[in-house]
Amino acid sequence: MVVYVVSAMKKVLIVYAHQSAGSFNAAAKDAAVEVLRAQGCQVEVSDLYAMKFNPSATADDITGEVKDAEHFHYGEETMLAWKEGRLSADLTEEQRKLSAADVVIFQFPMYWFTVPAIMKGWIDRVLTMGFAYTSEQRYSQGIFKEKKVMLSFTTGSSESMFSSNGINGDINITLWPLQNGVLHYCGFQVLAPQIFWAPHHISSEARSTMLEAWRTRLQGLLGEMPLSFTPSDSFDCERGFQLKEVIEEKHKSEAFGLTVGTHLGKRIPPNSQIKAGV
Repeated sequence: MVVYVVSAMKKVLIVYAHQSAGSFNAAAKDAAVEVLRAQGCQVEVSDLYAMKFNPSATADDITGEVKDAEHFHYGEETMLAWKEGRLSADLTEEQRKLSAADVVIFQFPMYWFTVPAIMKGWIDRVLTMGFAYTSEQRYSQGIFKEKKVMLSFTTGSSESMFSSNGINGDINITLWPLQNGVLHYCGFQVLAPQIFWAPHHISSEARSTMLEAWRTRLQGLLGEMPLSFTPSDSFDCERGFQLKEVIEEKHKSEAFGLTVGTHLGKRIPPNSQIKAGV
């Protein structure tokens, strides 16, 4: 008897933020859809501008009465609404997509060193307390620890400007709040970002080469190893979630800190937010 083992079809969610269908970001998004579907993946796209996605986190995100209208607390109220099935229809739909996804790709142009406002609104509104994180389930113990995620974005500045001696500062520092403070916080396995350096300032041939490199990476994306972050159990909750003394002592003789954020007053580990395995 021959037994065939078929791996489950991977589901991919692309959260996309660009106003123009003729943009480089649109081309990068379309390439991801094409290549991943060719591999048998089921791909959904949340095109935030086309959806006219509302980025404002307000009481309108809750149907029915709120618990405390006078002292409204968005996190607590949306957590209760999520538990009771009273979140607005647009949030419920985005949470459905995210729950189903094995891999999430955020595709966007970098605005002011971070995501566009409409995408920040998606993060603020969709990643509600209870659904995406709790005080017990975060970082390496996070709710989405079985899911992979990555940032894929364009910059307006050249790579040299985001170097350790560049005018914009080290790109590893720029990415830390997003990759650690949002994605890793929710438990995601964070893949190395896909950075398209200043496509607006290069030739069409160079842009084509960028897209071809992206297509090549997408062929093996599902098997990539994630970036490294310090495990949650390395921190002592009795000491205000500071690094445990035994770990700090063990790392004392190392030339670099543990991570960009937990650097222990040392040099930050080079490229730790843009390359896996460092």
